[in-house]
Amino acid sequence: MENQFDATNYPDTEPTGFTVGDRVAWKRTDLSVYDNTLFELSYKALLEGASSSISVTATADGDDYLIEIPSTTTTAYAAGTYHWTAFINRIADSERVEISDGVFVLAENRASSVVDPRSHAKKVLDAIESVIEGRASKDQESLSVEGMSLVRTPIEDLLVLHSKYKAMHVREVRADRISRGLGHSGKILTRFK
Repeated sequence: MENQFDATNYPDTEPTGFTVGDRVAWKRTDLSVYDNTLFELSYKALLEGASSSISVTATADGDDYLIEIPSTTTTAYAAGTYHWTAFINRIADSERVEISDGVFVLAENRASSVVDPRSHAKKVLDAIESVIEGRASKDQESLSVEGMSLVRTPIEDLLVLHSKYKAMHVREVRADRISRGLGHSGKILTRFK
């Protein structure tokens, strides 16, 4: 493993993901046509479905641009999916051009004791299973009390949702096992001619 605090080991592309509370750094080595004494590199990232945003300006390092965001800064970021855009800004007159864009996922702070490590699919699957288990002792789907009525989701609909979220969770588990080099537990079928 390389020392991630050493600028010579920084990746030369933007991250596709990092964790709230972690230091993140990268460099752009492909922008030498923009003399970093006359231009600056900046980023703007917008959180999907929210008004949160992140703004970062690179520092000059020889002909390269270094981007370093300390842990004390990322601790304040909201977890989620961000869409980022990189800009080259001409220092003399503040003119700018967009040079690249992409997406990164900011994971919840894993050092926090309040983080639920389950994925969305697993959380929903657990909730559906809890409701189905609770239904074993209750057979009433609707109830009226003092003019208010409550209607519960029919068990058939819950079973359809259960199948959907179970399949999503199984795909996540398989993808995670494969990414960690553990293989997967699914069957691979082949046909010989």
